[in-house]
Amino acid sequence: MIRAAETIQLTDTGRQRPDNEDSMYARAPVFVVADGMGGAQAGEVASRIAIEAFEQGLPDSGSPEERLATRVREANERIYELSRAEHERAGMGTTLTAAYLGDRDVAIAHVGDSRAYLFREGKLMRLTRDHSLVGELVRQGKLTEEQAEEHPQRSIITRALGPEATVEVDTWSYPVRSGDVLLLCSDGLTSMITEEKITEVLAGARSLEDGAERLIAEANAAGGRDNITVVLSRFEEVGGDGDGVDAPTMVGEPAPRVGRPAGDDPAAAAAAARAAPSRVDPPQFDSPGEQTQAIATMPRARTKPAPLARTQGPPAPTPDGRRRRFVKPLAAVIAVLIVLFLVGGGGYLATRQLYFVGTNPQGIVTIYRGLPYALPAGIKLYETVYESGVPAANVPADRRSSIFNHNIRSQADAIGLVRALELGQVSK
Repeated sequence: MIRAAETIQLTDTGRQRPDNEDSMYARAPVFVVADGMGGAQAGEVASRIAIEAFEQGLPDSGSPEERLATRVREANERIYELSRAEHERAGMGTTLTAAYLGDRDVAIAHVGDSRAYLFREGKLMRLTRDHSLVGELVRQGKLTEEQAEEHPQRSIITRALGPEATVEVDTWSYPVRSGDVLLLCSDGLTSMITEEKITEVLAGARSLEDGAERLIAEANAAGGRDNITVVLSRFEEVGGDGDGVDAPTMVGEPAPRVGRPAGDDPAAAAAAARAAPSRVDPPQFDSPGEQTQAIATMPRARTKPAPLARTQGPPAPTPDGRRRRFVKPLAAVIAVLIVLFLVGGGGYLATRQLYFVGTNPQGIVTIYRGLPYALPAGIKLYETVYESGVPAANVPADRRSSIFNHNIRSQADAIGLVRALELGQVSK
């Protein structure tokens, strides 16, 4: 199970704004950043209302994504009603990015141009897509990321809480592991410094607090044109079984829009996966990194079983103990038999004509050739054919299930689909 080992939250007015309209909330397992807008302190009111919606806790029912989205919609309704009831609050609104840390993943709910990132092993991955004018232009291929950073209309957002009676909430879930650092921030950070600079700061920070302080300092040094808010949380493993047996996995793909189904027992799923190769939830986006260089060099946390008490003779082996000794050899034998079958029957050559679309370890949409399986012995039945320039997080949420379902495609079909994604021609 993953838990938040350390969390830091900092906010700064910046160098050009008289007031701070950002609000934040960080009480594990929930983390939220809201960036208000509207002037005359209306933005401050809107962002505060958004945070108050989460301070009461999440609803009891639904997946983590659904529970986060419920609170976002409730906040939107309150802000909208207040803006209509009080003339001085008219037009107020706020962006909002919220995260919920589960046992093995983090759920995100997002509206606007605040952002969520995951930092792992020295690499930074953006988990959200901006609801902004330049963000849409980048997704349509009309602007590059570099051009968007300098565009005069980069501050115009296309979605926020408050302006309308209802709001569309983007939700995703991403797998996490020990050592990962979650970053939530307002655009006062990302409009001032690049993602490369953020990566550099986090990789060189002496601590989580040092990282947050340096990020704000860098944004202010670059001009500090807006309020700057940063929430950082470092994750660690607790209560793992530590047996080290790898289950067969599929190539990475974006997580579904709903949380883990009720009754899904992670321990039972892992045991079943060890017995034979099968399709399991993939290790999506397996490269965003760790908080500091020290964290990056730390071994992955493992919980070892408590030592057995010494007795007069060797303890009698239990059924579970006997099974565990044979799991890894059995998995290796199964892997070899499958490969021999494919090669001997000519099936391996046939797979060279099969293609599917997934994501690479950096979360980029990628075309693979072969079958979407990796066996326990480390044998992959696929190879990379083409890496696009499209982050999976930028694919419309309602299209992900049909794109990243690992359906076998022809080469032309796979290439055509990815090209359309690159050109921004795949929309809702």
